[in-house]
Amino acid sequence: MSRPCDCGSGQAYDRCCGPLHAAFAAGQGLTAGTPETLMRSRYAAFVRDLRPYLLATWHVSTRPAALEAPEPGLKWLGLAVKRAALQDADHGTVEFVARSRLGGRAHRLHEVSRFVREHGAWFYVDGDLS
Repeated sequence: MSRPCDCGSGQAYDRCCGPLHAAFAAGQGLTAGTPETLMRSRYAAFVRDLRPYLLATWHVSTRPAALEAPEPGLKWLGLAVKRAALQDADHGTVEFVARSRLGGRAHRLHEVSRFVREHGAWFYVDGDLS
């Protein structure tokens, strides 16, 4: 049995974010069905340092050229999705809190993220920090 998914869904990784990561790695494209699913899979990708997946799921208009490796000792502690909403068929938002620890200090990232769907695939565009 697979361990629980890093995204906090309560499902096993191999039934939650794992298939999304595997489909991308196998060249099958981006398969998240909703902005929340994409958000969760991106969090799990941060936990697992899957930088190619993170870049691919970032909208081209805001995507950085590269992502640095995580700082040594960074520990992701959990994700809480507070709210997810669709504005229309191709635009959505997800409010979340991601917790981490680095160098003995706790960190909290509270963001309302914007997502857009293009050619059937959802992408992270940007977000407002709270």
